[in-house]
Amino acid sequence: MYQSLLSQIVHSRFRCAHSITQSVLCCTSILLLIFPLYCNALSFEALLMPGLVIQGHVKYEESCDKCHESFSKKSQSSLCMKCHDKVAEDIDRGAGYHGRSPQLAATECRHCHTEHIGRQADIVGLVKQAFDHMTTDFELKGAHVSIACGSCHDSGKKFRDTPSECIACHRSNDKHKGRLGELCTDCHSDRSWTEALYDHSKTNYPLEQGHRDVACNACHPNQRYKDTPQDCRSCHRLNDSHGGHFGDRCNTCHSPLEWKPSSFNHNKETKFRLNGRHRKTGCNTCHEKPLYEKKLGVGCVDCHGNEDVHKGRNGPDCRKCHTTSNWIESTFSHDKDTEFPLLGRHSNLICESCHRGKSHEQELAHECYACHRQDDVHKGQEGEQCQQCHNEEGWGKRVAFDHDLADFPLVGIHAIAACESCHLTSAYKDTPKQCNECHGEDDHHEGTLGNNCKQCHNPNDWRLWQFDHDSRTEYTLDGAHYGLVCRACHREPMNKTPDLPRDCIDCHSKDDSHRGNFGKLCNRCHITESFRQFRIKN
Repeated sequence: MYQSLLSQIVHSRFRCAHSITQSVLCCTSILLLIFPLYCNALSFEALLMPGLVIQGHVKYEESCDKCHESFSKKSQSSLCMKCHDKVAEDIDRGAGYHGRSPQLAATECRHCHTEHIGRQADIVGLVKQAFDHMTTDFELKGAHVSIACGSCHDSGKKFRDTPSECIACHRSNDKHKGRLGELCTDCHSDRSWTEALYDHSKTNYPLEQGHRDVACNACHPNQRYKDTPQDCRSCHRLNDSHGGHFGDRCNTCHSPLEWKPSSFNHNKETKFRLNGRHRKTGCNTCHEKPLYEKKLGVGCVDCHGNEDVHKGRNGPDCRKCHTTSNWIESTFSHDKDTEFPLLGRHSNLICESCHRGKSHEQELAHECYACHRQDDVHKGQEGEQCQQCHNEEGWGKRVAFDHDLADFPLVGIHAIAACESCHLTSAYKDTPKQCNECHGEDDHHEGTLGNNCKQCHNPNDWRLWQFDHDSRTEYTLDGAHYGLVCRACHREPMNKTPDLPRDCIDCHSKDDSHRGNFGKLCNRCHITESFRQFRIKN
């Protein structure tokens, strides 16, 4: 009785319009009157409560500081969130009923959830018939609109703890027995569970062209959807006419539109264009081993190495000379493709005549002597510029040598003389240049006049000669000396120019009747007309 009376007094005093101070004084006076009677029955916090808390908060009824902070009403919501931490988490991330609405998130908890109104009071205030489910994280659409709340929200559990995944409610309706996972929305909609709208393009294997009309069981037997292979060969192994020779990448040549014919374009999709005779060559001709087991080279010698008649001497780039249309016919032009045109006898030579090593590694010189050193009959005497005299038609064809530019110009009868007349061998520089070295047998002087034949003779004819003893020498021929033949004085052979003594006694010692008593100066008394004639002195 005292407890009920005290509760009514306190509750009535808090609702009056008097100031808080007057209410406290009034309540305090009354409490002082009855305190001795009830001090053992209630705590001080219970005496000040405006009413009883709900059953769920009973354990905090004597701990006001759990929900109230002295002299501050603004801090009460933060104290609520310490206990209702899941609501606080929803507000922080903007989810759930309390977090989706910014206005609701900013509203103090006590404005909606009034306390101290009795043990059995409903401070949530939920009206299920008027509740808007769009304010939650799970909007009711399709068949969910007409479903009763209890179908999803189990009795005794909080609404917020109700799962939102389809499988949580429809596990018993899953005819796939979990083989397709738990993402039911990939195939089904909320309009009807039996209506499947699966979009295969959202998977790693879109159904294109010929695959669009294929029944699901063709690839997914017994509704086996997980780990379904995606490579062509797993399904089309029986259709592989190559027997696996070209590997498992069927899409390289074939398309989902149709299995035949092949859509592979060797020219566009590889680095090796099929031109000429390669167009009609079967795949297995080059791809003898499984396609992905051995990577083929793109060089001609990779396939035609055994057909290389050059034995690798011309290098691996066969395209410089040959085409894919005809292996035997060469398109290489030595005149256009090199700096050494093949003229004359060079034009019919085989490549190996000059290119005896590996032509792609060896750079040949263009000079004649580089190849024809062994053919030089001149033994190097004429130098290495063979083209000054010879041409490509042959060593002996139209030899163009100007003898006038040599040390021995050809004049007179020398101009019409055959080369072999003087040049007995091809070592031309060994040919002598002195007249008597060629005409020694023709010298009727027998060497008595020396070897400088040109002093008297000229190249026009050996018999044509001219020599003036008076002007060309220091010994004038006069008197009896005039008209003498050369051998009269020049009796002994000599190699150089004649150099005879000039004194009379040197030639006429036998004619000296004085026997040398008058010395050697015969010309002091005698004259050249005759020894018997003397000089007349006045």
